Amino acid sequence: MKNDVITPEFDENGRPMRRIRSFVRRQGRLTKGQQHALDHFWPVKGVEYQPEPVDLAALFGREAPVVLEIGFGMGASLVAMAAANPQQNFLGIEVHSPGVGACLSAADEAGVENLRVMCHDAVDVLEKMIPDNSLRMVQLFFPDPWHKARHNKRRIVQVPFAELVMRKLKLGGVFHMATDWEAYAEHMLEVMSSIAGYKNQSATNDYVPRPDSRPLTKFEQRGQRLGHGVWDLMFERIK
Repeated sequence: MKNDVITPEFDENGRPMRRIRSFVRRQGRLTKGQQHALDHFWPVKGVEYQPEPVDLAALFGREAPVVLEIGFGMGASLVAMAAANPQQNFLGIEVHSPGVGACLSAADEAGVENLRVMCHDAVDVLEKMIPDNSLRMVQLFFPDPWHKARHNKRRIVQVPFAELVMRKLKLGGVFHMATDWEAYAEHMLEVMSSIAGYKNQSATNDYVPRPDSRPLTKFEQRGQRLGHGVWDLMFERIK
């Protein structure tokens, strides 16, 4: 696995340009199990970044609807979704290599074959690797809320990003977001509602109940016990 999460960008004079990132790279220490998974399962289920479109059918060895998850953490819910939906292909992107290792280990233990993972900046992957009009769903669950006002610009859900996601979705495809920060949920709703090509799937034009397709995580269960809220948003590409 290449350890090159950050792809440099250069101006016309060859100088590297500063780009606002929506994540902080936290490398962390790999456990023996995570390292073993990277060593043994990455060659099978890992996907190296390349600055050119990927053939998704060839990547998975079949034609099937593709679900892309951005920032899957340790991968427990992604593996659960892939196991519960063998008729779909799942591609997960995560910049935290211990999480990638944990996900690969869990996928092997569960016997999941319809899952591929990447360790790279999701914006780069969307821009360069994912063909337009190719995804059934894009999932973004509990992204960093960057709750300090001066850091709000780092939130991944901004108009340019949402428009990029829309291009990658098939017509009728869905961008599904979830957050446990109400202020970020309001920000997401404002951004998504401002883009003409999306339709809110909420009957009340705001948030949707958690769909069965999104597993309840241990973190979320703990939050519910403590009375914390979680907001799900689902927007369909309509043009």
